[in-house]
Amino acid sequence: MTRRALLISGSVTLTLAVLVGVLVVLLPEGATDGLDLFWNDLMSQVRQDWMLSGAYLLNWIGGGWVAILVVPLLVVLLLVLLRRWRSAVFAAIAFAVSAGLTQLLKEIFARARPDDMLVTSDFGSFPSGHTSNAATIAMVLWLVFPRVWVAIVGAVWVLAMALSRTILAVHWITDTLGGALVGASAALIVGAFVLTWASLGWTETTEPAPRSPRDEDPPVS
Repeated sequence: MTRRALLISGSVTLTLAVLVGVLVVLLPEGATDGLDLFWNDLMSQVRQDWMLSGAYLLNWIGGGWVAILVVPLLVVLLLVLLRRWRSAVFAAIAFAVSAGLTQLLKEIFARARPDDMLVTSDFGSFPSGHTSNAATIAMVLWLVFPRVWVAIVGAVWVLAMALSRTILAVHWITDTLGGALVGASAALIVGAFVLTWASLGWTETTEPAPRSPRDEDPPVS
């Protein structure tokens, strides 16, 4: 994947996140209420004790000082231990950009959370910070280690975090979609600027070097 492809992908993803925010907050009331209310009611009906236990664990892992400091530092430390210090710098910058974009959009849209929350949370429902952080982790690791299994594990991680937020009724389903888009866009955009320097798993696509006369096939006698 080229730098240009990463930048375009990140920009489009971030634009989609903003458009989702406009759709759920700024357009006339009811634009997505049907979907959000349906999913919120569904989660209240299907949630079980084991689901809540997992959701409470993910709430702790994906929020507060654990999400802001511990989890990013663990990812950075992992990359340092693998002697990928430049990739570690990329990861740290991506986490910072993701957190900044998430908080900025929370302030801009100032969306109210569901009334039946099972945990306390900070200001602003859109986008989901937990899901944004999970998506950044998944995308960072995939850019550094572009393997199918890394992509699958990352997707499962993001989906689990998103579901946990709606199981706890602390976010609307569209909040988690916005969070996933914001988190992924942060890693893609930062990755575009440090692609070669950070020695990411993706490299620039280059044209093959021209062949010299010595490389020409010998004439057939």
